[in-house]
Amino acid sequence: MFIVLLRFSRNKGQANQFMEGHKEWIKRGFDDGVFVLVGSLQPNLGGGIAAHNTSLQDLQSRVNDDPFVAENVVAAEILEIAPSKADERLKFLLD
Repeated sequence: MFIVLLRFSRNKGQANQFMEGHKEWIKRGFDDGVFVLVGSLQPNLGGGIAAHNTSLQDLQSRVNDDPFVAENVVAAEILEIAPSKADERLKFLLD
């Protein structure tokens, strides 16, 4: 399981220009079964993604394809978590 932090960087002001591509990138992540949760980092710091069902290498490649990352609107950080226990509702993350 992975947590992806997308923190705004120096080109934050260009976010609107690349928003549609970013939204399409997020949709692909869900359609591919990799993203399980996406949301905003508060207060207005960027975004965060919970991902699973992928390798670190594949996720890094996917993150690099995000227009926000490619255009330096955000800086990406990927944290890998090795889940050992989960609530029943999240048991799928243990596979």
